[in-house]
Amino acid sequence: MERTTIKQEINISESLMERINELLSHYPSDKKKSALLPVLHAVQDAHDHWLSVELMDKVAEILEIQPIEVYEVATFYTMYALKPRGKYPLEFCRTSCCMLRGAEDMMDYTCNKLGVKENEVTSDGMFSVHGVECLGACGYAPMLQLGDFNHEHLTKEKIDQLIEDCREGKIDLV
Repeated sequence: MERTTIKQEINISESLMERINELLSHYPSDKKKSALLPVLHAVQDAHDHWLSVELMDKVAEILEIQPIEVYEVATFYTMYALKPRGKYPLEFCRTSCCMLRGAEDMMDYTCNKLGVKENEVTSDGMFSVHGVECLGACGYAPMLQLGDFNHEHLTKEKIDQLIEDCREGKIDLV
């Protein structure tokens, strides 16, 4: 696993540990690994929405599993970020339905508008653009996800409005 050169403060706060323990309480005590996905979500959310190798190592320690078991999951699912993302990560579905309906053009438009390439963060730290696997809204293609919300039947005008709303603080991802 490649180690990132970006430093991330590892802070398992008391409230985060309480949340992890609450998640663990849903599983048998000898099956802590079963809580890996929700624990990774909680830890990622508490650490600027990304997971460094050191942070994944800490999750492995808490769950009493091998670090490779955490890496395997975190590198497989696009919902886990392994490097910093913008405050507003624009995640474009890039599977067949969305691609046939113009998702690639919408993603290219967004990258050009923001002056970034895929997986880059804008210089102000506000945005990043990502291609992800199916978001389960094929009938509404092309679409993107921002936080927990889908934005469907994308057009350039809808993307412009979404970016403007983010810049004006009208969208809260927390």
